[in-house]
Amino acid sequence: MSNNNGRDGRAADAVSGAVVLLRPEADAGAVGRSLTALGLWTRKVGTGAQLQFVVEPPSPPVSRAALEAIAGVAAVLAPDSPHPRLDAQPRTLSIAGVRLGMGETPVLLAGPCAVESVEQVERTARAVKAAGATFLRGGAYKPRTSPHSFQGHGAEALQWMAQAARRHGLGVVTEVTGEHDAERVAEHSDLMQVGARNMQDFALLRAVGRTHRPVLLKRGFAATVQEWMLAAEHLLVAGAPSVVLCERGVRSFDASTRFLLDLAAVAQLAHVHGLPVVVDPSHATGRRDLVLPLARAALAAGACGLLIEVHDDPGRALSDGPQALLPHELAPLTPLLTAGASQAA
Repeated sequence: MSNNNGRDGRAADAVSGAVVLLRPEADAGAVGRSLTALGLWTRKVGTGAQLQFVVEPPSPPVSRAALEAIAGVAAVLAPDSPHPRLDAQPRTLSIAGVRLGMGETPVLLAGPCAVESVEQVERTARAVKAAGATFLRGGAYKPRTSPHSFQGHGAEALQWMAQAARRHGLGVVTEVTGEHDAERVAEHSDLMQVGARNMQDFALLRAVGRTHRPVLLKRGFAATVQEWMLAAEHLLVAGAPSVVLCERGVRSFDASTRFLLDLAAVAQLAHVHGLPVVVDPSHATGRRDLVLPLARAALAAGACGLLIEVHDDPGRALSDGPQALLPHELAPLTPLLTAGASQAA
C-alpha cells in the first residue's frame, strides 16, 4: 500500500480503503471528529491500542499529509491506484486537432443514431457543422436490444460517414461492436466509440486498444465509476493513446426518462480525477425536450463536450427517433458551449 497521487496535482482515489493507524495515547474520539471534519466517512476497526479507522466511500480524496497531521495519527496506509495509466493521462487531449478537457472550449459531437444513407449523412454533416460541431457522430454498426431492430449498414456506412465528415471539416466518432471490425472502424474514424453494452467486453477492449486510436468509452448501464475507469485502463494497457469517458445514464427505477443521467460521476471524474468527460443527454433521457436542459447541467458539472443525436426527419429515423433533435434545434447550443468555456477557464 502507498499514497500515490495522480499527475498534474490530481488526487488519487485511493483514499477509499485507507487505514488510519493511531498512536497508543491517541484520543480516538478526537481523531474520528477530525476525519469527519475532512469530509471522510470512516468505521472503527479493533479496540484499545489496536483501534484503527478505515476510510470508506463516498469519501473525497485527502492527502496523506493532511491525515498524518491529525494529532494521534501514527501512520496512514492506502492502496495503490488500480488504474495508474488513466491517472497519468494528460488533463487535456488533442484528437483530430481538437482539444478536449476542462478549461478548453467544450466540443459538440453531433449526428444521427444510425447512418441510413449517403444523402442523410451528407445533410446532417452540413447541418451540424453549421451549428458548431467539431465531430460527426453516427452508427454504422448498431448493437440493438432487439435482433429485429435496424442493425446498421456496416462497412458501407463507415465510408459514407468518413467522406461526409471530410467534406465538411469534421472529425468522425463511430462505434465498434466487434473485435474483428476494430481495424476497419479505426481506418474511418478519429475517435472510436465503445458502447455501453460493450464496456466490459474485454476482448473488444483489447482489439480496440491495439488499433492505437483514441477511444470514447461509454459507461455501462449498471457500471460503477470504478468499473468504468478500469475499463478505460484496459484500453490504455492494450495500446490506446487516450480515452475520453462518456456518461450516458444508468438504469433507474423511474421510467419517466430512459436512463438516469449521473452528473455526480461527471463532476467527480472532471474535478477530482482531471479526466475528459463527454455527456450524452440524448440517450440519458430518451426525450428531445430534455436534451438542452441536461446539456446545460452537464457543462456546469464539468463536461468537456456533448454527444447529441440529430436527425432531419425523426419520424422516419431507423433508430432512436424520439430522442433526436432537428438540426435547427442545435442553435441554442452555440452560446451554451461558449458560456461553458468561459466558466471552466
